[in-house]
Amino acid sequence: MTQDSSSAQSRTVSVDDTGVRRRLADGSEEAVTWSELSSVMVRVIPDGPWNEDVFFMLVGNDGKGTAVPSGDPAADALIERLQTLPGFDNEKFIEAMTTDADQAYVVWQS
Repeated sequence: MTQDSSSAQSRTVSVDDTGVRRRLADGSEEAVTWSELSSVMVRVIPDGPWNEDVFFMLVGNDGKGTAVPSGDPAADALIERLQTLPGFDNEKFIEAMTTDADQAYVVWQS
């Protein structure tokens, strides 16, 4: 049983000075700006090695946001930017990136 719904697949993810935008295959868009960002989680779903199993969940003040797969080409730029957030929990981030536990790790909150 896979969750490989084509509508949930990323077409493009962009990380810039404004925030993070993810355009989905169905043409819809998810976005969160840095100024509205309220929390960052690393969600680990033990579904690897062939399926995406780590997602960066970015949530805005309004409860909306986006999820970026760790395998996305923009993930490195996103991680670099997240690590500059004041109070970013690098130890928890490393733990999340090296586990196969099915859980979410809050690595930053505003």
